[in-house]
Amino acid sequence: MNQAQPPNISQIPKNQAASNNQTRVSSGSSPPLSYYTKVLKKNDRSATPAKQSTGPSQTGEETTEVAANNAQAQSRELSAKRNYPQSNLEESQVAPWMYKPLPEEDILAWTAPSRPFKKRNKKYFSTVATIALLISLILGFAGQFAAITVVIAVAFLAYVLSVVPPQNVNYKITTWGVRVENNLNYWEELGRFWFTQKYEDTLLNIESARFPNRVTMLIGDQDQEVITAILSEVLLNQKPEPTLYEKAASWLQEKIPLEIEE
Repeated sequence: MNQAQPPNISQIPKNQAASNNQTRVSSGSSPPLSYYTKVLKKNDRSATPAKQSTGPSQTGEETTEVAANNAQAQSRELSAKRNYPQSNLEESQVAPWMYKPLPEEDILAWTAPSRPFKKRNKKYFSTVATIALLISLILGFAGQFAAITVVIAVAFLAYVLSVVPPQNVNYKITTWGVRVENNLNYWEELGRFWFTQKYEDTLLNIESARFPNRVTMLIGDQDQEVITAILSEVLLNQKPEPTLYEKAASWLQEKIPLEIEE
């Protein structure tokens, strides 16, 4: 029986031998870098027609969505220009539904005293001293010595506020909010506003989220109607109900009047 003889290398065609050599090389070692480059280019070419060959319904939906987004952006820009014609609002590239922040601009600025002030006469100080002395005697008989110190401190504060005149303060209404000197109260922190009279001064009161929950400013020589027109663009012009402290102060002022003229 004849045994199978190995093929003669010389009898194998050259093309087949080259293909066998390439197979052995490819199975034994990793392909060169050019191989991966060609594969990546081939994948890019094959992926591009596939993306372009999407159905007409999907392409129409994408076009409709883009058109809707553009229409919303144009409507927001038109409304912003209508409300703020002098501001150069630009839509943000990071958050397309928002606008780039604008620098703070002064709308109205004035200078006025920090608090109402009125010169007092001697009868006023004698009345305050008499009331503080009587309350201190009553508290002393009751053994409330800590409360006596509070009464003395309040009487001394009333004396200082009646003798020392207030300093002038810079008030501003800006595009960011209301500024008193370097303290800025943003529009988001403010509520209703209203005007009150004390002595011969007109006070602007604004609700605030910060302590003491109210911003009080003297309008000085400014027109009250102008301030009302500016603040009404953001805040509500409404006077709230008096608090318990204000009711108690009004009751004491009616029962014990300190405004004694000579």
